[in-house]
Amino acid sequence: MLREVTAARYVAPLHSGGSVPGVVEADDLGTYVVKFTGSAQGHKALVAEVIVGELARALGLRFPELVLVHFDPAIAAAEPHQEVRELHGASAGVNLGMDYLPGAADFTPEVAKSFAVDPLEAGRIVWLDALTVNVDRTVHSSNLMVWPTLGTVPPRLWLIDHGAALVFHHRWDTTTPGKRYDFRHHALGHYGPDVRAADAELAPRVTEELLRGIVAEVPDAWLAEDAGFAAPDDVRAAYVDYLLQRVRLSADWLPTDFPSRAELAAEEAARAARTERGRPDWLKRVPDLHGRPGVEQDGAVHFG
Repeated sequence: MLREVTAARYVAPLHSGGSVPGVVEADDLGTYVVKFTGSAQGHKALVAEVIVGELARALGLRFPELVLVHFDPAIAAAEPHQEVRELHGASAGVNLGMDYLPGAADFTPEVAKSFAVDPLEAGRIVWLDALTVNVDRTVHSSNLMVWPTLGTVPPRLWLIDHGAALVFHHRWDTTTPGKRYDFRHHALGHYGPDVRAADAELAPRVTEELLRGIVAEVPDAWLAEDAGFAAPDDVRAAYVDYLLQRVRLSADWLPTDFPSRAELAAEEAARAARTERGRPDWLKRVPDLHGRPGVEQDGAVHFG
């Protein structure tokens, strides 16, 4: 089961994410990025975080540890933003925490130009995203971190943010397990991901026993509101059945059509040209600052 900790000190909100998570220190001396139950994304985003994150860890992919965080809004009473205080007030009790990776950097398109990723590792990540229908790992929003960025240990890719995955649980009755999704613009598509080798390696490991153990990690309260199910265990069974069917149908959805770096650059240039043509004459005289040198970011702000 996921470890349980108690938030002892509220450090700061992360405004970059729509859910406005917060960095907290806990009574186990750990620091976590907490996603709150009162956020607009609702409980299903937290369910997806647990299921996909724990599946990634079980399959050997790098993903920060998840914990259940008991949160008392009183520890964040000094937060100056009213909307954030309201979020905290609606989130008293158990929330989801992800281990904080100090100094982690965003895996941006600029970083991707020089960062080496093995085709099999890329294939494993793409395969996981395709299995769990995570359409939110694109070249423009990778939800990948590079860590560590200091010291002698080589930097590695870490997966974060799976709240937008498992899109089928928003419409259980209108989706099919073998459905194909568009992954052409996956963040790792230009690395030549070997998804066939990843499928051969990972598919046999996604067993009913594994999935049952993972969905058991999700708190009952986060499943109780799912319409159409009598009890949380019925929802858990639905996740297990769906993912088992999907993994068995991998030949139907396995993504293989990835554009090269040159094709991506051409597509981006064409998009920019269309945008430029659509700008009014007066706006065309405004300096374009998009080509300015990038500022190094602390990627931890993108845990949201």
